[in-house]
Amino acid sequence: MIPPLPHSLYGLGLRRPHHEAFLTGTVPVDFVEVISENFMVDGGRPANVLMQVRRHHDVALHGVSMSLGTATGLDNAYLARLRRLADAVDPLWVSDHLAWTGIDGVNSHDLLPLPYSEEALAIVCRNIDQAQDALGRPLLVENPSTYLDFHASCMAEWEFLSALVERTGCGLLLDVNNIHVSAHNHGRDPFGWLDGIPWHAVRQLHLAGPSEGADGLLIDTHDTPVPDMVWDLYAEVRRRAGPVAVMIERDDDIPPLTDLLAELARARLAEPHPVAP
Repeated sequence: MIPPLPHSLYGLGLRRPHHEAFLTGTVPVDFVEVISENFMVDGGRPANVLMQVRRHHDVALHGVSMSLGTATGLDNAYLARLRRLADAVDPLWVSDHLAWTGIDGVNSHDLLPLPYSEEALAIVCRNIDQAQDALGRPLLVENPSTYLDFHASCMAEWEFLSALVERTGCGLLLDVNNIHVSAHNHGRDPFGWLDGIPWHAVRQLHLAGPSEGADGLLIDTHDTPVPDMVWDLYAEVRRRAGPVAVMIERDDDIPPLTDLLAELARARLAEPHPVAP
């Protein structure tokens, strides 16, 4: 498992509209997160930008296509490209989602849900082991946003995540917005969801804003500011978690950098402070 952080870190996603600002090395963040697949290429401007930004900031690699839930095993060619990127960048860590993304070489470009069953657990654990062996480093696994339940599920999501940590030694990336979205969509208590999390394994948090879809469902779109309900949930997460890396995740309708830095400043305000004896 990735060692605990000595202190909390605060960062933003490295997105194209803000590349020039980050290249100056003056953006007041501790780290940046990048979508791994955007940089898994040989040469070109994206790779050049990333390596220049890496001179100023730590980097977290966050994937969207590893497909940890696939029943046929992970793509070894994909893992080899990701390993080359990780070796070049020396990231804080590599993360991906508790989801599957395609079958028979066809990528859906979406994070598809899986049942929380013993069969699915065995498959995901096998895939995490394959990824960690191929990458030569532990993996962080992110909780998904979900919009349906499976009859085949025999455990809660937090139980599934806890079993992944115990069986594979992976860490967790908790997306606070995803907890809010899933709880809303299934009529559950988001604060109760926190009771089952193995907090010793949590290394990173995502904060984002959803959009409202049909029939009142919340959709994990990352195109709005962090809403008050997510901020409230985040405050409780910070009371339970140790030092973590916190970032604002914005992937569409990207605002000026100053707006995101203002949200990040608000996230810093929830930093737990030791109580004087």
